[in-house]
Amino acid sequence: MKRQPIQRRRGTKADATASPLPRAKATAPPPAIVDSTPVRISKLLAERGICSRREADDFISRGLVTVDGSRVAELGEKVLPSQTLSLDPRARGELGERLTVLLHKPLGYVSGQAEEGYTPAITLITRENHFAGDRSDIKFSPKQRDGLAPAGRLDIDSTGLLVLTQNGTIARQLIGNDTKVEKEYVIGFSGRLTREGLALLNHGLELDGKKLRPAQVTRVGEAQLRFVLREGRKRQIRRMCKLVGLGVTSLERVRIGRVTLGDLPCGQWRYLRADEEF
Repeated sequence: MKRQPIQRRRGTKADATASPLPRAKATAPPPAIVDSTPVRISKLLAERGICSRREADDFISRGLVTVDGSRVAELGEKVLPSQTLSLDPRARGELGERLTVLLHKPLGYVSGQAEEGYTPAITLITRENHFAGDRSDIKFSPKQRDGLAPAGRLDIDSTGLLVLTQNGTIARQLIGNDTKVEKEYVIGFSGRLTREGLALLNHGLELDGKKLRPAQVTRVGEAQLRFVLREGRKRQIRRMCKLVGLGVTSLERVRIGRVTLGDLPCGQWRYLRADEEF
């Protein structure tokens, strides 16, 4: 007697001829939104970190900027963010030649212009004060002081790392309102620091009616604190400490971004090297 074949129901695992389940249709990602709002060329160059707005206006006026291969004709011209901006090799060369120096500022010197009889820090940029351990291979000339300006302040009664630069892009990177570059300080303090006070120093204080960004404040000694900030309000650390009942007995800036004070002696300076960036 012949065995009857086993009838299999459609849709079971054993049914090799069962119709596969329909696949979901692949959907393409939504098209990218292209910003069609024209923007001033100088603003775009600054936002892209190519140069400062002032430098951009100078290059445009000298015919050293192109858009999609065509030379920019006049100041104030606007383009679309999607267009290609380029600098003439002469402009790029000038940017590369602009110097930045790192100074270990002593007490009693002001960062910028002389005030109340005090001496500006730039007067320390001399051949005699040039750090013997400078590894930049740049030769000093007194004319290099022309155009050097402090990128951020350091109070007269504070010491540590001060940046002076001819490079507008670096200046904007360090002192712009949207800067994300960290600045690190070590301070000596007087008074009693409570757990609540330390928490407030990290986040929760405000100055001049405006809340401060979160900070990183840690205790590093019996009467020492380490501050890491991403903003620079006027005399910010001293005012923060006062709000939690502390006095500041010393304040030294030891780092800006990825550049540290290191072994640079007080009162001496060195060049920012080509392999260093903030």
